[in-house]
Amino acid sequence: MTAVKVVGAGLAGSEAAWQLAQRGILVELIEMKPDKMTPAHHSPNFAELVCSNSLRGDRLENAVGLLKEELRRLGSLILACAEETKVEAGGCLAVDRYAFSQLVTDKIRSHPLITVTSAEVTSVPEGPVIIATGPLTSDALSNAIQDYFGQKDYLHFFDAAAPLVTAESVDMNLAWFASRYDRGNADYINCAMNREEYDAFYHALVDAEEAEVHGFEDKNVFEGCMPVEVMARRGYDTLRYGPLKPVGLKDPKTGAEPYAVVQLRQDNAAGSVYNLVGFQTHLKFPEQKRVFSMIPALHNAEFVRYGVMHRNTFLRSPGLLDRYYADLRNPLVAFAGQMTGVEGYVESTASGYLAAAAMAAKVRGKEPPVFPKETAIGALGLYISDETVGNFQPMNINFSILAPLERRVKPKSAKNLAISQRSLEIIDTLIEKGI
Repeated sequence: MTAVKVVGAGLAGSEAAWQLAQRGILVELIEMKPDKMTPAHHSPNFAELVCSNSLRGDRLENAVGLLKEELRRLGSLILACAEETKVEAGGCLAVDRYAFSQLVTDKIRSHPLITVTSAEVTSVPEGPVIIATGPLTSDALSNAIQDYFGQKDYLHFFDAAAPLVTAESVDMNLAWFASRYDRGNADYINCAMNREEYDAFYHALVDAEEAEVHGFEDKNVFEGCMPVEVMARRGYDTLRYGPLKPVGLKDPKTGAEPYAVVQLRQDNAAGSVYNLVGFQTHLKFPEQKRVFSMIPALHNAEFVRYGVMHRNTFLRSPGLLDRYYADLRNPLVAFAGQMTGVEGYVESTASGYLAAAAMAAKVRGKEPPVFPKETAIGALGLYISDETVGNFQPMNINFSILAPLERRVKPKSAKNLAISQRSLEIIDTLIEKGI
């Protein structure tokens, strides 16, 4: 049997390689790291998390919670490794980013049907192939994909990562452990600010000096990963209704909600490193130290990684790709991950899963499994291939792209839960059919 090439060992590529191999397909996984690294990558391991360590909400009333549960039931490698390396994060699934990446790498390299090749791919290979090189695809391959589709240019937006600080450098006399609304096990460090402290922090933030990023404009920032300084420029209270909202958190010293709260989320299993939740940024490094140290509990913070920003590129997938992320002209050439216009770790994983499940069927002369719009996995594939979408932009999973219920359900949480239950019944039926 001819091996299927998978280009790129990020979340989507790793998932795709695993799903093909689990279906008895020989796989050649081609990854350019460590010989060639991108500005956002630091580790030679696969499935490296370059931004947050959180895979977001884990409740079925939340669309990404549904998508994760679909993937769990379908035997996702990424979800299994995330569960094994998770750290406490309230109602979210967050992981020790280094242990997670190492575990994915070990499982991929030890699979008997997967061969790993270290090389940069500079042209679109003949099929069967799944290209999952991510939004930081090398210039050579990016140009080759552009020529392959005949697109004048890729679409793009800017993405940013949050800083990391050591736990021991946080002044716990000015902070406390708690989860919002007491969900979870007091998983976040909460750093309060009163009005005067917030006012000083806010004005320092909006006036801080940014690092130069070629082509950067506020309007090109992806809404789901917006730099904190860009968010602040939208208005004085924008942060207080966003990542710094105090709702559901009471300072144990006063028994009242603070004016604003910065939350820190555990970033490794040892609990020695925490990230500043919602503090993606592209401020210059000295400015990050100066401004973020104005948060009272972080006045002596030790930064082990500063925030960075990088350009993400993605295909205008409608009109190019089908619901299985495959080339409309050649079903044995498929793409997966953020380069297709799905946004987020879990969404990238889902695209890798579906591209691989479909490719495994196609190389065996079978019809790909049909994931309908009632499922989160199916809805994402239908979104990126919908030629009626006007201004195509990267999309996180959300209930609005799933098929609506045929009956009226209130309140919204009950409606979302009903949508999730309907989806999981379909997923279970597909599993029984042996997809």
